Amino acid sequence: MPHMYQPFELFVGLRYTRAKRRNHFISFISMTSMLGIALGVTALITVLSVMNGFEKEVRGRILDTVSHLTISHYDNRMENWQKAAAVVEKHEQVTGTAPYIEGQGMLINGKNVNGSLIRGVLPGKEEQVSKIADRINAGDWKNLKPGEFGIILGRDLARILNVEVGEKVTLVTPSANVTPAGVMPRLKRFKVVATFFVGHDLYDSSLAVMHLTDAQKLFRLGDKVTGVRVQLKDLFRAPLMRREFQNDDRLIGYWLRDWSSYQANWFRAVKTEKRMMFLLLTLIIAVAAFNIVSTLVMLVTDKESDI
Repeated sequence: MPHMYQPFELFVGLRYTRAKRRNHFISFISMTSMLGIALGVTALITVLSVMNGFEKEVRGRILDTVSHLTISHYDNRMENWQKAAAVVEKHEQVTGTAPYIEGQGMLINGKNVNGSLIRGVLPGKEEQVSKIADRINAGDWKNLKPGEFGIILGRDLARILNVEVGEKVTLVTPSANVTPAGVMPRLKRFKVVATFFVGHDLYDSSLAVMHLTDAQKLFRLGDKVTGVRVQLKDLFRAPLMRREFQNDDRLIGYWLRDWSSYQANWFRAVKTEKRMMFLLLTLIIAVAAFNIVSTLVMLVTDKESDI
């Protein structure tokens, strides 16, 4: 007999999947039900995989410029940043720390004007907490030296300003100088020493990086900084590490933020979308499963005469 050359499980499965010759409708329903649940599971896995991959890709590009954890003062003026850095560096999860200064400014090149996020960094320390140095597409990261007022622009920002490496731009800060002629905005010329591209429009079109010493002079901070950026071994432990450091008596009075709070609305939107897609695709699987149950009931009724 033909079925003797088949595995026993396959023989039983085929026998009770197919209906008797007089009732091919049950066979049709059985096949469509199995096909429906197979397609539903495939769609669920595919859609969730694509969305997880998309979230991972965008999150990675954001973290190229945003550190896992930041420690700052509520007035954005931290004194003795080395003390706070020394406290967190003792933790086994911390792989690097770096001071930073952040402020707002307006970059001007001829008739081209664009508001920008200005960030002051120590090049040697910044490499421990971000990947901007690895994303330089023109110029050299090492050209960022104290006292020379060099600046590194996002690639799209450089295009908006129509400026290339080696040319100069004018930076206007929100603070002003009081002179006999009245209140005058503070202006400073910077030389573009490099451009970077991280693949995220928010930073490629608005971020400008300069040396920490130059930023302190520009924003009149003296030896103060905005805060300290912290890099961790496991980025997903950042919220846990934030709460742990907040409970440290040596860090009382500081404001701690983790990477999930940056672009928080975007991350929440992606999470909500993933939940809704999971719900919708689960309904598809539920419908297919209901069809399979109905098919089994009809098969049992059809096979009663075989008992």
